[in-house]
Amino acid sequence: MTNPCTIQLCDQPFEPLEALAGWQRQLEGEALGPAAAEAHFIGRVRATSASGAPLEALELEHYPGMTEMQLAQLSQACAERHGAEAVLVIHRVGRIRPGEAIVLVAVTADRRGPAQRCGQELLERLKHEAPFWKREWSGGVGTWVEGNTAW
Repeated sequence: MTNPCTIQLCDQPFEPLEALAGWQRQLEGEALGPAAAEAHFIGRVRATSASGAPLEALELEHYPGMTEMQLAQLSQACAERHGAEAVLVIHRVGRIRPGEAIVLVAVTADRRGPAQRCGQELLERLKHEAPFWKREWSGGVGTWVEGNTAW
């Protein structure tokens, strides 16, 4: 069984709750209807760098095409393993300011546990396996974050 996985990379700020509401309307239009359970996570850029300095921005680079394919594969694998009905991943790329949303992950399932477990596993896999390269900008200097991408 394939589970609908929606993947979006965006280079501009997005409003997570608006995106979530749009996705929910889309699912209802596809006759999936309201899910019995949904798990959501919104991640925002921190105000400080890994060294504790004030952060001006976080910059994410990616390889277009490959990144979307990898996110879709990760999402599909997690959905199948946990029995999720649908998955949404919206991830920012480019320069992101502190406080801006960097990721939205939403999962629907027939029970709370599968939705939460799928969302948690997917977030961890995105953090450690997704092909993003991060640079922190502080004091006008960009420093690459090491050890964050598996590549």
